[in-house]
Amino acid sequence: MRLIVNDILTEQDRNAIAIGASNVELPYFDIENPEQIKQTLSEYDIHFFECLAWLIRNNRLDIQIVSPKEGVGIAHTKSGIFSDGINLVGFDGSCNFSRTALVENIESLTVSCDWDGQIESAKINELKTDFEKVFKGEDENVVYVSAENAKTRIIDNFKDKKLITLLEDEYKILKEKSSKQLSLSVRKALEKARIRVEVVIERIKQNKEELIEPVVEPQFPYPSGPREYQKQAFENWKNNKQKGLFAMATGTGKTITSLNCLLEIYKRCGYYKALILVPTITLVEQWENECRKFNFNNIIKVCSKYTSWKTLVANLRILERQNGRQLSNYIVISTYASFVRSNIFTELNQFSTSKLLLIADEAHNIGGGLMSVRLDDIKYARRIGLSATPERQFDETGNQKLMDFFACDSKYTFEYPMQQAIENGALCKYYYYPHIVQLTDDEMYDYVVISKKIAKVINRKDAESEDMLLRLLLKRKRIIHKASNKASAFEQIIKERLQNEGSLKYTIVYVPEGNKPDDASADIFDKTETIETDEDSEHIINQFTSIVRDVDPHIVVRKFTSDSTDRDEILKGFANGTIDVLTSMKCLDEGVDVPRSEFAIFCASTGNPRQFIQRRGRVLRMHPDKKFAIIHDLVVIPQPNIDEGCYNLEKSLVETELRRVKDFTLLSENCHDTLNAIDNILNQYSISIFNL
Repeated sequence: MRLIVNDILTEQDRNAIAIGASNVELPYFDIENPEQIKQTLSEYDIHFFECLAWLIRNNRLDIQIVSPKEGVGIAHTKSGIFSDGINLVGFDGSCNFSRTALVENIESLTVSCDWDGQIESAKINELKTDFEKVFKGEDENVVYVSAENAKTRIIDNFKDKKLITLLEDEYKILKEKSSKQLSLSVRKALEKARIRVEVVIERIKQNKEELIEPVVEPQFPYPSGPREYQKQAFENWKNNKQKGLFAMATGTGKTITSLNCLLEIYKRCGYYKALILVPTITLVEQWENECRKFNFNNIIKVCSKYTSWKTLVANLRILERQNGRQLSNYIVISTYASFVRSNIFTELNQFSTSKLLLIADEAHNIGGGLMSVRLDDIKYARRIGLSATPERQFDETGNQKLMDFFACDSKYTFEYPMQQAIENGALCKYYYYPHIVQLTDDEMYDYVVISKKIAKVINRKDAESEDMLLRLLLKRKRIIHKASNKASAFEQIIKERLQNEGSLKYTIVYVPEGNKPDDASADIFDKTETIETDEDSEHIINQFTSIVRDVDPHIVVRKFTSDSTDRDEILKGFANGTIDVLTSMKCLDEGVDVPRSEFAIFCASTGNPRQFIQRRGRVLRMHPDKKFAIIHDLVVIPQPNIDEGCYNLEKSLVETELRRVKDFTLLSENCHDTLNAIDNILNQYSISIFNL
């Protein structure tokens, strides 16, 4: 805040104020005698001056004192300008803040908003020009009085408190005031003010920092520096005009690789600016933690969990304008869901287009939906896309948009596949155990009936038949997805693990989804209504969670779902061993860091490569106390149907399940044993696993 004030507070002024306020006598304030002033101040008045002292000490308040060069009057202008970093509001008028002026006098106050047209903008510019002329000492019609004496006296006579201490003092005073016998409207106003102060206090405590941070040089978080493949990723990206799509196996450090590129920008250019887009709120928190490891600060989080982002973004943009060539450092982290909203997109899409680095985590998300529509309007020149599986199934248009946006031709800018990561020790080795699950008689009966219906319509090309086919395929897939024998197979696996190891610590369970199986035919759900309900999903995850508890009541098991309000605490508990088992559906699919997990059970039949590759990557992350990982996979295979018309359809479904088995098997430590376990299935359907 910058203020121009007059230099007079005489006894005559005091009497005028007293008449306007009340009939109560007010003490005479002599600014040259601060000790006398302090004796007259209430607790809240002292608090006010302590806040004023903080503003002065931290260069948040600048004051220019003036008086007219001619005559005996005073500087009595009442005008000013406010800005949120985007728009301007100017005011000009004669209204004093006294009872007489506000209630009894005939006064005026004119307000101009720059969004109301050129005339209003011109009025604001005139106010601004006049203000700047006076404030810079260029107005020959006034005498300038030094404010340094008053500033020094305030600083010397009032305590130097930390910002959070001042806020806590404010909170305490407001709370005491609101408890007194005051009018309802006053109490409500005080309560609102108290809540606002409480929000700011919590924000500072959560960030564990003051709003004014010490300057800390950004650096790579580990003494060994980036790995060779992370250095190569930077070189490839730099040589591709600072655009690129990194296809890196889950767990190989995609986050660190991209932040290392931001660090290299800082080393070369002396600044860092980034906009990071992520799919979930949990990832907003994880990315913030990773950024702080690099000593990147001034981080703004934009998502439904945080409400103060707009003010912080506006402040950033003000700083960028005011600093001119002096560049501000900042990182904005937003969920995709927030970023695509019109108002937020407009706000975040206005930073320096040539200097800011856009990082899109799980970048396959931007190839579809509203994000794909926004791509043409994003002008940031520096771009990095991150994904273990960038390719979008059955979406060539989305794939092409993705490749074009990150300036990729026929291949990704940098690739680091899972096999290479395991061989190089970036991911841990693992053992894989598929378990063949049979359908019950009732399930098999329904399966056969649906298969026969599918056989009748599969070759028809009319719209009605195609719609029916989609519904039938979805219905049959649900039978596989929710096969009831999965529960007993799952129970047997955890009993054996508990018996052999004496513990189920660091176990992740992916349970079937009730509302829709997320598999290779996922596009079906864009074209058909969802038959199952959220209650069904809740029932299934509760069932598998209860199985764990029933095996041993001492086992601590928690559900990790989109409805979990304490997801951060759950992950911390799992990492430190106070929670033994996590049961989840999809919330652990994208980016969530659980390096201590070492035992996983896949109960959801998914043919979607993205899902099973990401889920496997969760379990293969390195940890000092983990030698290898173990994965159990429930594979549902229907009994061969003697109906020749259905045989090829069944074979196709079996091949979908076995593609996952093949992918898991070929990189496992027990590849030979796994192939033997599914040998009968391969023979029954005349399938070669190497041709899948």
